[in-house]
Amino acid sequence: MAEDTDAKETMEETEFSLPVDSEHKAKEIRIFSFAQPHMRSFHLAWISFFSCFLSTFAAPPLIPIIRDNLNLTKSDIGQASVAAVSGSIMSRLMMGTVCDLVGPRYASAFLIMINAPAVFSMAVVEDPQGFLICRFFIGFSLATFVSCEYWVSSMFTTKILGTANGIAAGWGNLGGGVTQIIMPLFFHLIQDSFHQPAFTAWRIAFFLPGIMHIAMGLLVLFLGQDLPDGMHVQVPTQGDVKERFMKVLYFAVTSPKTWMFVILYGYSFGVELTVDNIIAEYFYDRFDLNLATAGLVASASGLMNIFSRPVGGYISDIVARRFGMRGRLWNLWIVQSVGGLLCIVLGKMGSLSGAIVTMIFFSIFVQAACGATFGIVPFLSRRSLGAVIGMIAAGGNTGSVLTQSLFFTSSSYDTEDGLVYMGIMILCVTLLVGAVWFPQWGGMFIPASKSVTEEDYYVSEWTAAEQEHGLHLPSLKFAINARSERGNNYDSADPEGNHPTAAGFGLSLWKSYAH
Repeated sequence: MAEDTDAKETMEETEFSLPVDSEHKAKEIRIFSFAQPHMRSFHLAWISFFSCFLSTFAAPPLIPIIRDNLNLTKSDIGQASVAAVSGSIMSRLMMGTVCDLVGPRYASAFLIMINAPAVFSMAVVEDPQGFLICRFFIGFSLATFVSCEYWVSSMFTTKILGTANGIAAGWGNLGGGVTQIIMPLFFHLIQDSFHQPAFTAWRIAFFLPGIMHIAMGLLVLFLGQDLPDGMHVQVPTQGDVKERFMKVLYFAVTSPKTWMFVILYGYSFGVELTVDNIIAEYFYDRFDLNLATAGLVASASGLMNIFSRPVGGYISDIVARRFGMRGRLWNLWIVQSVGGLLCIVLGKMGSLSGAIVTMIFFSIFVQAACGATFGIVPFLSRRSLGAVIGMIAAGGNTGSVLTQSLFFTSSSYDTEDGLVYMGIMILCVTLLVGAVWFPQWGGMFIPASKSVTEEDYYVSEWTAAEQEHGLHLPSLKFAINARSERGNNYDSADPEGNHPTAAGFGLSLWKSYAH
């Protein structure tokens, strides 16, 4: 037995640069490594999302110039901001299923490159309608968040999923802060060094994010790998493609937990998107800052993603070691509620220094809530993971569209009043966390069912006929590794993490359970 174990470990070390589990998912993250497949895929995932975030929010820091050039009203600017995030609602819904069918590499690469013309088109916009249309189509690229989280979830084991997803998404979201600095600087470079008028310089500036789209699309396509063991199998080996697609979609849309997280994410990531759209103009108008200074101040919000969202995922993983899934849920409720309180405080601030400090702490907690959310999401479903991530990601954009439409597009509300109302909405929506319940692990207040195991929960997504063909085996392996979500009850019994493998179970005994 010891010799078999040694042989297995040697094989893993030979095949992969990182230690892996029974699914060949990495057990650790080495940030400065680009080893194939885990870390290379990790870096390609977040950088591709970063480039899309940068292009989607490249316009807001230049709004004071663009609005004068195109004669934009407050309503025009608000509607374009809503269009930028509403454009990706449908694309995110579709992206999850596309990842399930063809893998994250193709899904990400082709979306980024197909979207590049929309970015370049900003250079030739002549009226408010054209500006809105361009921002709408550029926003489609935010669906790369789904491929990013799907890709990372396919590469890293359950015990570090919160951290891995938090870092990848957080660093991708960092594009929303970096663009607040880069676009004004690039604008001034073109204007001063090449002696271009302001109304020409802002248009040329959009070539920067456009070129990034093309470059990242090619890198993902030629350097990426879908899974630890190779590329995604594009054509199913069992069953009709349409039938399997409908089953994947069915388990995603019929789960109450999916819809709860759609709403919850709408008031964490949705709030972050809203702030990215309004914060530069808010500081420019309210505190009479110049364009570059307003962009620099606003960038602090997005730049917090370099550590805040990863910290949210990391804390989720830490509390799960002791308290399991119930700890992850409590962590999400606390972090997101504090973010709501700070949002209200930000709306009440009257001094520049106080507003900046409050904005920074508000951003940290809101972004950490996003990381905490995706410390839980990968456990909602195994079979329908892509569709679930797509729906929840679309929920983030829907929340932003709703919030901006209610509080930031009408002259009935000042921006500071909108922030107060947005904070109240965050507090109310976050109460939903208390209703989330996993039968195998429990919820915030209700303990787990003693009659349901991880295997029951994840294998129930497959019919008896599908199980006979072994299609449920990846779900079964995931269920075994997900036992760590029991918290101390599991770790104390198995401190070394020597989990049994799927091969050790009598698979013929498995039967179909109700979802």
